[in-house]
Amino acid sequence: MKKILLTFGLVLAAFTINAQGISKNAIGLRFGGGNGLGGEISYQRALGSNNRLEVDLGLANEFNNFKATGLYQWVWTLEQQFNWYAGFGGGILSAGETGIYGAGVVGIEYNFDAPVLVSIDYRPEIGISGGLKGVSSNVALAVRYQF
Repeated sequence: MKKILLTFGLVLAAFTINAQGISKNAIGLRFGGGNGLGGEISYQRALGSNNRLEVDLGLANEFNNFKATGLYQWVWTLEQQFNWYAGFGGGILSAGETGIYGAGVVGIEYNFDAPVLVSIDYRPEIGISGGLKGVSSNVALAVRYQF
């Protein structure tokens, strides 16, 4: 019985430690809409105590176009397990021809006591070349495993 309680306590402590601040790595799925439904595989890598790099690869515009996005983000604590973040970056999109776009991001995330991160964000994207014109908006929900 003591071994079970000790094991449970260590696992709980590991989850709690992981939930404080941003994790070193997180991988998961990001589903969004705006100018067409899409989904992405999302990877985040901490670059410091309050900034990270996010790379997303997926399908956009009703799952018809390939999309790759890279973002640099700053992360701030709101309350215990709630963070908000903002950043900028860019990407490429295959929409008939290859287009390049600049992107910003602002969002909020919740770190569960387990190594799970749930976030919702707003990402405006500005077409730079390749037939992408104007600003498109993307609002997405993401679920990631932290390690």
